[in-house]
Amino acid sequence: QVQLVESGGGLVQAGGSLSLSCEASGRAVSDLAMGWFRQAPGKERDSVATITGFGGMTYYADSVKGRFTISRDNAKNTVNLQMNSLKPEDTAVYYCAASLSRFAFPIKTHFSFWGQGTSVTVSS
Repeated sequence: QVQLVESGGGLVQAGGSLSLSCEASGRAVSDLAMGWFRQAPGKERDSVATITGFGGMTYYADSVKGRFTISRDNAKNTVNLQMNSLKPEDTAVYYCAASLSRFAFPIKTHFSFWGQGTSVTVSS
């Protein structure tokens, strides 16, 4: 089993930055495919970014390319999401997810383990 705990959400003005962190327990993040997803009110949960355990290959949704960066800290066993140039449309609950697969396909069903979510609100 893998347990995930997100932190770092909050309220920020448009153009600002936030950093989210996801601490994993039960397994090393270097052995997991990890992802960040988000769900805005009334909308589906969509992928934001993913990173593979082996090789650290990353994927970004088009809407966040160039603004968000996913990274892994093996020493702290965390996966982080640095969010810059935030827009009101980035407002959502952000979820960390993990998969035992070596691949990090950016779809919900690929991930078996989920955190409780952290709220991000971007004001205009």
